Amino acid sequence: MARVGKAGTEKARTTAEIEANIARTREQLAATLDELAVRVHPSTVAAQTKAKLRATVEQQAARAYVAASGAVEQVKAQFVDAKGQPRPDRIVPAALVGTGVLLLVSARRRRRKG
Repeated sequence: MARVGKAGTEKARTTAEIEANIARTREQLAATLDELAVRVHPSTVAAQTKAKLRATVEQQAARAYVAASGAVEQVKAQFVDAKGQPRPDRIVPAALVGTGVLLLVSARRRRRKG
């Protein structure tokens, strides 16, 4: 085989150069195959999937926490004034409604059982 040199002239490759090139290519191919084997190994795939799933769950949990915190703050704002003091004019009716709902649920359960 021939290759073109810097001056544009052809230079024949020696057998040693060809064998060295083949050996280098084999080493590169072996390294690539080893890397691919690691990438597709079931434990590697499982670990990557687990990491992605964990990240997704953590992200969703963080979003839910932020949403819940906002909702709690909105509800809290309904029952306290700007100074943080309780507002009995809103707390008492809400407590009465809550108690009424609990009594209705309790009475309904009693009817189903008895």
